[in-house]
Amino acid sequence: MDLQELEALLSDLESDRVERKESAADGAAIRRAICAFANDLPDHREPGVLFIGARDDGSSCSLQITDELIRKLSQMRGDGNITPFPTMTVQKMTVGGSEKAVVIVQPSDAPPVRYRGTVYVSVGSTRVPASPQDEHILTEKRRSRDLPYDLRPVRAASPDDLSSRSVEEYLKSAVAADVLDQNQRPPEQQLASLRLVTAEPPLTPTVMGILVAGKDPRGFVPGAYVQLVRFDGVTLADPVKDQKEIDGTIADQVRIADELFSVHIAVSSRFAGLPVEQQQPDYPLAALQQFIRNAVMHRDYEGTNAPVRVYWFRDRVEIHNPGGPFGQVTKENFGTPGITDYRNPHLAEAMHNLGFVQRFGVGIQTARKALEKNGNPLPDFVVQPTNVLVVVREAL
Repeated sequence: MDLQELEALLSDLESDRVERKESAADGAAIRRAICAFANDLPDHREPGVLFIGARDDGSSCSLQITDELIRKLSQMRGDGNITPFPTMTVQKMTVGGSEKAVVIVQPSDAPPVRYRGTVYVSVGSTRVPASPQDEHILTEKRRSRDLPYDLRPVRAASPDDLSSRSVEEYLKSAVAADVLDQNQRPPEQQLASLRLVTAEPPLTPTVMGILVAGKDPRGFVPGAYVQLVRFDGVTLADPVKDQKEIDGTIADQVRIADELFSVHIAVSSRFAGLPVEQQQPDYPLAALQQFIRNAVMHRDYEGTNAPVRVYWFRDRVEIHNPGGPFGQVTKENFGTPGITDYRNPHLAEAMHNLGFVQRFGVGIQTARKALEKNGNPLPDFVVQPTNVLVVVREAL
């Protein structure tokens, strides 16, 4: 958007595409507005804008626009409160005669978008929870859009291929409790709103739906599993001590992988120079958890049937992710803080809802900190166009 458009919106007191805030103190209200603009219930198909540093009448207030304020607003995109994460930019700009923080939110390609489990929409100048009819309208908007792979229909599947237990688990994790308590939405609308099935009839499970709640995900998405092999040596030619294939829903895969990691991690006792005995694992569980979650979330489910592979050697653990860099992430900037993109954005949303991802875009940094604290070398990344290898070496 150019400056002339922003000036016009700032002064248009009737527009439902604008939110004005004197400060960023009320983070919840700002996030509700971001959520509502992303949902674009009026179907403007144009961005919504928040002006931080403006009064309700459009006049300027004396708010200092600092780098810290811009950073705080920018982090709202990926802090896990708004899912799926919105497309938005945050800039310091001179609009209406003074500096303001300007948040520009693009309409979502796959609504509804939720803030802490509740769908918010714009009704005039207010941002309110969506009604069942509002959610139905938002879900219908997905029909004609070019959707990412994780929202495409699995034509060979039917709603009967979804597990009612897994659907119920996901429903409780993705939707706010008060919304569930007063839920008047029919089951098919709930499934479509959560993106587990298509918006248009006949209702068909999406790739995300199969991975999140399918009775047999691997039967429809052949690469949807994790292979763990423990070698009695340091090469692939050495004897195999243990081998597991972990399939099921993404929640099953992650939970079972965590259990197996705990079994294979060796813990040693340290006494030298210490007042009390200290227990040190050869690998910190938290780091391995971050890497396996990243692999399951970011892997390519469309172009390959290869699994995520975990090769556990005597001196290292290798995690092979069948999916190269995506979007703005390149071989050169891979792992750089603040540089992230999502091949499977709605699967990422699901993993956040299920509790496996707390904040988006910080998994590698979290793993590095855990390794450093435990005395392990920092991980090595081998980034290729079609795969990423993470090498984690045992503690020194």
